[in-house]
Amino acid sequence: MADRIRVGIVGATVTVGGSGWGANAHVPALQSLPDYELKAVCTAHAETAKASAEKFGAPLYFDDIEAMAAHPEIDLIAVSVRVPWHHDLVMAALRAGKAVFCEWPLGANLGEARRMADYARERNLRTAVGLQGRSDPTLMYARDLVRQGYIGEVLAANLSVIGQAVIDRGPGRIWQGVRANGANTLTISGGHAIDALCYVLGEFREVQARLATRIKQWRNADTGEMMDVDSPDVVSVAGVLESGAEVAFQVAAVPSNPSGNRMEIYGREGTLVINAGSHNIGPNHLYGAQGREPLAEMPPPEKYNVVPEGTPAGPPRNVGQAYVRMYDAWQKGEAFDPDFDLAVRRHELIDAIERSAEQGRAIALT
Repeated sequence: MADRIRVGIVGATVTVGGSGWGANAHVPALQSLPDYELKAVCTAHAETAKASAEKFGAPLYFDDIEAMAAHPEIDLIAVSVRVPWHHDLVMAALRAGKAVFCEWPLGANLGEARRMADYARERNLRTAVGLQGRSDPTLMYARDLVRQGYIGEVLAANLSVIGQAVIDRGPGRIWQGVRANGANTLTISGGHAIDALCYVLGEFREVQARLATRIKQWRNADTGEMMDVDSPDVVSVAGVLESGAEVAFQVAAVPSNPSGNRMEIYGREGTLVINAGSHNIGPNHLYGAQGREPLAEMPPPEKYNVVPEGTPAGPPRNVGQAYVRMYDAWQKGEAFDPDFDLAVRRHELIDAIERSAEQGRAIALT
């Protein structure tokens, strides 16, 4: 791979209704990083691809993923589109032998995720998945504090993820009401927050879960029609980590005054608390104490901020952090964390949560 990684993005568009994660997070992140070049954009139509390339300063544009993936001046394909499209786009890039950065969730289900990860691993292709909480400076600092024994043996943890329910939706988002499409409260806000917890504390050994859909219809903002919804909007889980720590978490989407994200970690010798609107976007705020001292804010040391000064705050920041960490890992010939194999592990955890809720019993993870 070249010293400067040349990126082609699928899903960064300037059209009405297209101001999504690719345009708002990946593009400004890449534009701030000297080790990357935004080389191309790919959208569904030639006219939007050209307009997006002009807007973002990309010299190449495509309306065909196969053509972009085959181009010799592109090293990395970034996929940031609707989850049901991930599999086909990622596989096209992998078949062309390109490295791939796919947003989370990797697939619409565990089977899709496994197929992508297996294909990439068998061909020794580099991969990354957009679980940006693992690149957040505060979460990286909290993970190190736990590993260094700042709070001693972890006894218990509690995770609360309460987000805004969006009941009126246009065509760009109303498809998320169909559970089979793989993008809902459990997989998106839940998936990011659960991965943040696992990043800091380690993996689950067992889970017992309940899922519910409390808001059973959404309104199509364009047509006024009501659509039946089967995606879960309340998730309650009790589990135990491989370390033996007991964990409880609730993920929910509510219409009024959501409280955001809060992770509480209790050890034999102290406590850590992480507050955020969103663990993967940030900003996260860490509070800690040892013994019976009161909690005090613990900003992460500067070494955890790896993006250049001037990188935009909000969505681009942790995406930029991930790109920098990915570049460093790949330059050293190492796998990036999180890659597709880690994404499969997270899909397996979500699958275990779903099976536990369906079967009304605890599910062990192997």
